Amino acid sequence: MATTFNAAREKAVVSLSGGMDSTVCATLAARDYDVYALHFSYGQRTEARELQSAQDVATAVGAKQFLQLRMDLFRQIGGSALTDTSIDVPDAPADDATIGNHVPVTYVPFRNAHFLSAAVSWAEVIGARTIYIGAVEQDSSGYPDCRPAYYDVFNELIRQGTKEGDIHILTPLIHLKKSEIVRLGVELGAPLHVSWSCYSGEEKACGTCESCVLRLRAFREAGKRDPVPYV
Repeated sequence: MATTFNAAREKAVVSLSGGMDSTVCATLAARDYDVYALHFSYGQRTEARELQSAQDVATAVGAKQFLQLRMDLFRQIGGSALTDTSIDVPDAPADDATIGNHVPVTYVPFRNAHFLSAAVSWAEVIGARTIYIGAVEQDSSGYPDCRPAYYDVFNELIRQGTKEGDIHILTPLIHLKKSEIVRLGVELGAPLHVSWSCYSGEEKACGTCESCVLRLRAFREAGKRDPVPYV
């Protein structure tokens, strides 16, 4: 009988916040790659809850390694409701169709550039040529660092600024609506029950911040029940 050998899978670094989008993104990555999950604690209000969710997601998708990095610069710089306690996390607008029409105070200035830089550094060290991040442009809060052009430019920066120039960022969800991400997550068996999206609550999701409202609307439009607890 012939012996079958399984080819070694390539490695992929996954930026894993523990939110709905990154959970689905990590599940996608785990189909084709050995996942190396990278999580950032950057002084956000729900830091402990997000860390727990990210760890649970990493375990569920079979990540080979989970690396938590701490960044204090965003808390010191301030300017965002997520990291600056002098700025309240606002409720979503009454008309949720207007979400994304302007950049909200929950935007953390240039955050994803810092996350991606660290992901590229780790990828170079471990020999990964692919980085996954669950950025979403449509049906979202309108953060400028979640647009396709941003990642096109960042990939060029990686080509010019790394030793081999062969690392690339994948954003498989960037053109999807949130409801489509929910359906995809259910189809893939993504561990959405351990994900966390709320900007302010840690025991129960508030249900009123933009992130909660977008998530609840997505599950409703997908005809699914959100498994996380709400106030």
